[in-house]
Amino acid sequence: MRKILIIGAGKSSSYLIKYLVDKSQSENLQLTIGDVNIDNAKTLVRHNPEVNIIHLDVFNENSRKSAIKNADIVVSMLPARFHIEVAKDCINFKKHMVTASYVSTEMQALDEEAKANGLIFMNEIGVDPGIDHMSAMQVIDSIRDKGGKMILFESFTGGLVAPESDTNLWNYKFTWNPRNVVVAGQGGAAKFLQESQFKYIPYNRLFRRTEFLDIEGYGRFEAYANRDSLKYQQVYGLDYVKTLYRGTMRRVGFSRAWNVFVQLGMTDDSYTIDDSENMSYRDFVNAFLPYSPTDSVELKFRHALKIDQDDIVWDKFLELDIFNANKSVELKKATPAQILQKILMDSWTLSDNDKDMIVMYHKFGYELHGEKHQIDATMVAVGEDQTYTAMAKTVGLPVAMATLAILNKNITTPGVQIPISKEVYTPILKELESYGVVFNEKKVPFLGYNPLNI
Repeated sequence: MRKILIIGAGKSSSYLIKYLVDKSQSENLQLTIGDVNIDNAKTLVRHNPEVNIIHLDVFNENSRKSAIKNADIVVSMLPARFHIEVAKDCINFKKHMVTASYVSTEMQALDEEAKANGLIFMNEIGVDPGIDHMSAMQVIDSIRDKGGKMILFESFTGGLVAPESDTNLWNYKFTWNPRNVVVAGQGGAAKFLQESQFKYIPYNRLFRRTEFLDIEGYGRFEAYANRDSLKYQQVYGLDYVKTLYRGTMRRVGFSRAWNVFVQLGMTDDSYTIDDSENMSYRDFVNAFLPYSPTDSVELKFRHALKIDQDDIVWDKFLELDIFNANKSVELKKATPAQILQKILMDSWTLSDNDKDMIVMYHKFGYELHGEKHQIDATMVAVGEDQTYTAMAKTVGLPVAMATLAILNKNITTPGVQIPISKEVYTPILKELESYGVVFNEKKVPFLGYNPLNI
């Protein structure tokens, strides 16, 4: 039997495991799932005889190496910073490896060794990064095959709550790691290319420079810029493109309200707050406002941020209950970002019956035979429940499909790589369609780069 080792059985692994279990007999697969907490894996597998579940601590060198040595291919679903030790073992034991994470500097440094050993280290094969790469390159390559020249590329992705579960004024709930939402956009100015000019948006302006996007059947969204839109310019072969912009999608109005937290400094993760464990939510908000012996916290908040009492933005903050003097932070030596995350999790945690949604939107502008054209491509995936989420589907299925394709020698190019070649994206995108992950492409008049506020 062909042995697959999956390290990590977290929220994104449900579809990954189900796909490989369903294929286990026809493809002669033996799955081993290793995690420090095996309960979740047991729930997902339900005593399937084709699956072994083992306790695996990635920091225990002996157990990690033993598990990897016994596999034919390794799927790492660990947090990105832990992949490298797994990858080094895969080099030593000559095993292929698949991850959904961004290629780190340390991972890229293994490229020559991977190639020398004929090993495939497939990275960035989740949703974003992953499905965004594959769907973009499929259209870009088709344009080039026709003799077209790319002049514009914009790409947007959002992890959101499904319309039927959208029950708050922010039109948002945490569908993935809450911490990543709170600290999004920090660590340097967002940069992109607009009409051959480099543009930069500092963090303090990021959430006030957005553009609108409309998706048929799902209404209007807004998008703010990712930190580095130029990261894949050379990788995608877009060296001569005039406009290149990548962004994150939210429902309209989210960014304006979120900007209030940014302006007050509540998303800062660089220092800790003294006596934070004894603060109330109201104390936390008040800590960022000017002193006044007479004005209430609410009044100071509205005056500082210039929010009118009848503004919908004000209602959003009231809904979060951030002025409650009876709710305690209960976090010792916490950063502002950690406290804000705790407050938001009270309101934005998905309930048992809630469903999540992944939305993706690409714009392709190109010249062909002297004329300018544009293609818009959109994809929406809605989750089934809190186990089989849209996020788990769009992350786990591409990982699983790539893993099986490597075992079946349908993907053969060795080295540290991402899924931008036809060898990878053509069969995986086609198979994803059978699972409801479908891109709707539409030719529209070329509008150029025309965001609302950028």
